[in-house]
Amino acid sequence: MDSDDLASFLLGVGVGAGIALLFAPGSGEQTRELLRGKADEGREYLRRRGSELRDSASEIIERGKEAINRQKDTLAEAVEAGKQAYRDAVGQPESSEGQMAR
Repeated sequence: MDSDDLASFLLGVGVGAGIALLFAPGSGEQTRELLRGKADEGREYLRRRGSELRDSASEIIERGKEAINRQKDTLAEAVEAGKQAYRDAVGQPESSEGQMAR
């Protein structure tokens, strides 16, 4: 659920509450109780969604950290392989073709 969905939900709650006030068949006390109940439902919904979003964000962050660590390890291995290749190339004697060209 993104911010547009949340805004739509809150707008729906507000419109529903307004319509309930205009067309309520019950007394003022009953209408207030109905509105309180709907507000509580909305609050609980938002609390639940907030918790779900926090859990999702935590999971995404954790996966991101793992991906970064894998990339970091891969880069470190590549750097080490490059260093070793350089050491191997520098440490080897010149080929016979290189000596003949002199």
